[in-house]
Amino acid sequence: MKFHVEEITFSTRERFQLIDLTYKVEEVVKRSGIRNGLCLIYAPHATAAIIANEHERGLLTDILSKLRELFPPDIEWKHNLIDDNAHAHVASSIVGTDRVFPVINGRLVRGTWQNIFFVEMDGPRNYRKVLVVVIGE
Repeated sequence: MKFHVEEITFSTRERFQLIDLTYKVEEVVKRSGIRNGLCLIYAPHATAAIIANEHERGLLTDILSKLRELFPPDIEWKHNLIDDNAHAHVASSIVGTDRVFPVINGRLVRGTWQNIFFVEMDGPRNYRKVLVVVIGE
């Protein structure tokens, strides 16, 4: 079994932001040389998440609006006594920091309308990273 790991790094500009990583992840899968297996996309951050959904402007706005509504930054979270980002910690723990996709015949398998997004909820940040791990034969 083969194992291939790459790191994607970037910065974010907004407190809440979606960064489309689809094509970068697909390139990692291609470089891995793995024909059949699994691809893990993992954000090693306690205030971010990874989702899969359609890259359509209205929908992206809707997702960010719903995150702000469900996890408002400006309420009295207990963690905010230490740091002003409790909303992002709670959201990350519920939305999730990873997604797994199949790799078949050397290609990442995703639905027609499924792109892979990094969800920033504690930005802007100068340095964010996502690990892409491809395992298989």
